[in-house]
Amino acid sequence: MTDARELLLSRIRDVADYPKPGVVFKDITPLLADPAAFTVLTDELAALCVRHGATKIVGLEARGFILAAPVAIRAGLGFIPVRKAGKLPGATLKQSYDLEYGSAEIEVHAEDLCAGDRVMVIDDVLATGGTAEASLHLVRRAGAEVAGVAVLMELGFLGGRARLEPALEGAPLDAVLVV
Repeated sequence: MTDARELLLSRIRDVADYPKPGVVFKDITPLLADPAAFTVLTDELAALCVRHGATKIVGLEARGFILAAPVAIRAGLGFIPVRKAGKLPGATLKQSYDLEYGSAEIEVHAEDLCAGDRVMVIDDVLATGGTAEASLHLVRRAGAEVAGVAVLMELGFLGGRARLEPALEGAPLDAVLVV
């Protein structure tokens, strides 16, 4: 797996001072543009879903959609989008969470998750953990079980894992890369 990790790391571009001065943005678009790297990542995430017994995959808006949809196909599982509030028609479940400055809300269609589902939450980056934490609460409120959380990249210096640990309630958190 070392070669695979090196391939993935080599396809992630650092963009200095984006979206604001002092921030180094981790741009995954070169990885997505490389079919070999994207396939390696998709296979790795699909294997985690199978290993943890997932029956459905939740992708978090927006880059989580890009990763989670092909993983769901590869693993033979259903894909459920978790969107920012106001983006889904029909009956939804909503979950609010705190941001550094203010708050935000995510939602899922109420009928897409139910008792008996084992849900793997997939996103591109685990930063501070707020969105992932809110998604776990949303999954459980829908009556489903959390199979785990899988991300391409964990930004370890931001402490998202520590924030997320209580909400995981023992479910695994897997990061393909930790930077």
